[in-house]
Amino acid sequence: MDVKNLLDMAAAHARAYVQTVDARPVGVTASVADLRSRLAKPLPEASTPPERVIDELVRDAEAGILGSTSGRFFGWVTGGTLPVALAADWLTSAWDQNGASNLTAPAEAVVEEVCGAWTKELLGIPASASFAFVTGTQMAHATAFAAARHRLLGDRGWDVEAKGLSGAPRIRVLTTENRHESIIRAVRLVGIGSDAIGTVPTDNAGRINTAELERALQSSAEAPTIVSLQAGDLNTGIFDPFAQACGTAHAHGAWVHVDGAFGLWAAVSPKYRHLLEGAALADSWSTDGHKWLNLPFDSGFVFVADAAAHRAAFAQGSSYSVPTAGLRNQKDWNPDWSRRGRGFTAYAAIRALGRAGIAEIVERCCTLAERLVTGIGALPGAEIAARPIINQGLVRFLAPDGDHDRRTDAVIRRIQADGIAWFGGATWRGMRVMRISVCNWATTERHIDESIAAVRKAMEEVQDV
Repeated sequence: MDVKNLLDMAAAHARAYVQTVDARPVGVTASVADLRSRLAKPLPEASTPPERVIDELVRDAEAGILGSTSGRFFGWVTGGTLPVALAADWLTSAWDQNGASNLTAPAEAVVEEVCGAWTKELLGIPASASFAFVTGTQMAHATAFAAARHRLLGDRGWDVEAKGLSGAPRIRVLTTENRHESIIRAVRLVGIGSDAIGTVPTDNAGRINTAELERALQSSAEAPTIVSLQAGDLNTGIFDPFAQACGTAHAHGAWVHVDGAFGLWAAVSPKYRHLLEGAALADSWSTDGHKWLNLPFDSGFVFVADAAAHRAAFAQGSSYSVPTAGLRNQKDWNPDWSRRGRGFTAYAAIRALGRAGIAEIVERCCTLAERLVTGIGALPGAEIAARPIINQGLVRFLAPDGDHDRRTDAVIRRIQADGIAWFGGATWRGMRVMRISVCNWATTERHIDESIAAVRKAMEEVQDV
């Protein structure tokens, strides 16, 4: 096998995709049946030339690749991939380091040390906090909750790592109905259970009501409690009142977690960092790299103020992998052992952008989100449901017969089918809406203009709905 030729071929295919993604349809153009007919081949009994495998993989999969890296993708809060991060990701795969420990990946260990310090400084998190590189915010929540579980139960004389949860004091989780579903999954994963989640009412803007939080904490004053707050609601981008909520929660001995999957990056912007006032008082924080830092997927960060609790929840020695002294050992802080080196892409992106470059992406995305929501909302038959606070907004489409939900979903399907732009639907406050998320470094004013025109065209095409 000619390794150079194979890698050159793969690189050529990748370059062709990246260079043409702006001109491609954003939606997929093949049906599930089409993809199965192309990709679901019988199990090979003999080898196939690698060059043929790569060529046919590109040919057969291409029509089923969602253009989520396009500057006209607004469906979910995902960025594109910065070219420098993509290049670093290729190197990460080529180096094939096991990021589990400092013995198996010493350069990765140092890079994680550096990026941990950099991200804490960028996000306004105390320098003394511990950190871990995880797959995404889902596992960041689980990691933070495991640390919270350790401390809350340890304070009550229960060693959860040794004894498990059976017979332990029941932990409860207080949050609002606006919490992301990943909070529920994380609570399930760490054994607390979704029945332990209690919902705290919000104010008119959708922020946690601190008076109601006080009442909820007082109702079971002895229960070990995690309070989960939001830095950037998925639908509206709303931020909870961190200073007041942290003060209330800590007065009752509760652990405060901040879900900052994308909103935590507002701390980098002089224009928006006020939204995070008081967030540094929390006990743990989670965020994604594949959102506003625009890294490839498999990139999340978790930070824990109580470093001892964080390490106690995960550290476990092994006789066959004695860590290098004087260097942070990654697996002492991570829920996984064998993994890719997640630090290299973050290192490359932060070095290339600097604080000013990240702030520029954040602020430009927020400006473009306002333009996009306002532009769509101004179209006849469209209505703004929620204006952007940062980069998230909601619109819906009105039907003459009053069935606005049906028309909204019909317009969204038409936009997706046309392929010029891609938006997704959601149910918010009991009504169907189209969610607008602007998170991609590559999105420009031209993309906004093209997308507004695409929405107008889709609305005209479904006039009968």
